[in-house]
Amino acid sequence: MHSLRTVESWPVPAAAVAVVRADGSLAGSHGPVDRRFPLASVTKPLAAYAVLVAYEEGALELDEPAGPEGATVRHLLAHTSGLAFDEHRVMAPPGQRRLYSNAGFEVLGDHLAKATGIPFAEYLHQAVFEPLGMTSSSLEGSPAKDGVSTVADLVRFAAELQVPRLLDVRTVAEATSVVHPGLKGVLPGYGHQSPNDWGLGMEIRDGKSPHWTGATSSPRTFGHFGQSGTFLWVDPDVRAACVALTDRAFGPWAVEAWTPFTDAVLAELRTAETA
Repeated sequence: MHSLRTVESWPVPAAAVAVVRADGSLAGSHGPVDRRFPLASVTKPLAAYAVLVAYEEGALELDEPAGPEGATVRHLLAHTSGLAFDEHRVMAPPGQRRLYSNAGFEVLGDHLAKATGIPFAEYLHQAVFEPLGMTSSSLEGSPAKDGVSTVADLVRFAAELQVPRLLDVRTVAEATSVVHPGLKGVLPGYGHQSPNDWGLGMEIRDGKSPHWTGATSSPRTFGHFGQSGTFLWVDPDVRAACVALTDRAFGPWAVEAWTPFTDAVLAELRTAETA
């Protein structure tokens, strides 16, 4: 894909990108796809997937108590538990506001570890990395932000998100649909959004503006971006997903570069579809 080569103009020391279709085939890649990069918050969809595996295995329920009083596993996954961004401090009643929370995912990791008797990093390895063949991926700390992986590995996960093998398709459909619709909140790096829609560990594109995906991304697009200059999105309307990993922290450069990049990728995918 010619559009992938535009990452060469990004002001970053290194960038690797790839696009994978819903049938699992690679549409294209560019850069060091086998290099391990810190994922930052792109860790969250991986962590959420492990929690959903635990749910399907019967180790926990989405609506069982977890975190602050009145909160559940579902609240923690959807950033509606009321916990603060990086502190184990309650800022709002559960289900009332969309408060993006690293602390919530750390509580979630502890909850799963207690429910299964397996440390979260090991559970993630056994439940997601190992069955998908993500041999270069690991969790080296917080379930919210300390994943390390490669584009080659994340392509496997992006294919799984489109055609699930580890989870029932209905579970993935729930995870990629809006949970607690209509809640306002701040999308880190992009300001206040009304509504600020999320699924279970996945951010939902909907009509957010500004946003880190493309101006032409479908409202059904879901995924996550990270403060280490990383993102993964899945656009069901074009039946494809894109992964980008860099070694420069998120900032104005990413806000400027990512949207036109995604629009170019989408245009090329749509052209190929009609050819």
